Amino acid sequence: MSLDVVVVMDPIASIKVAKDSTLAMLLEAQRRGHRLHYVRPGGLAVSDGTAVATVAPLAVRDDPDGWFDLGEMAVRAFGDNDIVLMRTDPPVDADYLQDTQILGMAQRQGATVVNDPQGLRDLNEKLAALLFPQCCPPTLVSRDPALLKAFVAEHGEVVLKPLDGMGGRSIFRVRAGDANVNVILETLTQGRHLAMAQRYLPEIVDGDKRILLIDGVPVDYCLARIPQGDEFRGNLAAGGRGEGRPLSDRDRWIAAQVGPEMVRRGMRFVGLDVIGDWLTEVNVTSPTCIRELDAQFGLNIAGLLFDAIERGR
Repeated sequence: MSLDVVVVMDPIASIKVAKDSTLAMLLEAQRRGHRLHYVRPGGLAVSDGTAVATVAPLAVRDDPDGWFDLGEMAVRAFGDNDIVLMRTDPPVDADYLQDTQILGMAQRQGATVVNDPQGLRDLNEKLAALLFPQCCPPTLVSRDPALLKAFVAEHGEVVLKPLDGMGGRSIFRVRAGDANVNVILETLTQGRHLAMAQRYLPEIVDGDKRILLIDGVPVDYCLARIPQGDEFRGNLAAGGRGEGRPLSDRDRWIAAQVGPEMVRRGMRFVGLDVIGDWLTEVNVTSPTCIRELDAQFGLNIAGLLFDAIERGR
């Protein structure tokens, strides 16, 4: 049965074809004969109580010289033949939250939204990991610089980060007694924002592993994002090198701890960040690494995702 796949994403003209997981999903949907609709950025709306979007018909190609064609924009109401891929990147700000509310209305009109809008609102990607404390390294979340500084003193070497960042932005590695600790904490908290402190994990030199879950079940391989040069962050956006690896027993144990709760919350496609034996983040907004793992292991992760979506409608 042909479905309507409606994609809410960052501007398609600016994506990196070789790395973009949303493009992988769109290529798979098109291969299956589904119709593609591209939502104009900022194009979600409510008209007389009905969730609608300004969309254009979309065709995609796996070609870095020209990967998409768009038709004419028009307003379209969401309905029960729709699969909506919510794939815009953080920050999860007021605009993002309002879009999830509109997509919640689209759900009530019969659309299948991946991932679930309520779950996107509820699950901050840093805090969500702390739902599974048995999987996490020692962690403190606070607005109080004194408490955070005491945590640094206790653990000796710590990573400090905001709760709303992505791609490794504004992540600091500090040591007890570092003269910059106070200013870093002032920058992160600004007297009112929560910040996260986690014990530094030296295993980062072997990579920050991205494990992908589809309906709570892990893909058999992860992408270890390995820091390069004098950089301690493994994020690909920060210059990390991606190396595919089979999941370890500990990786599978972490996935088994997290997966059922993700399923309960309607999180169909999730990325877990694991350093060594420890879960550090649960990514639900726009998890990536499909294309890298597909290329290294001959997988079709988007195909597994669409199998799950089509089964679960």
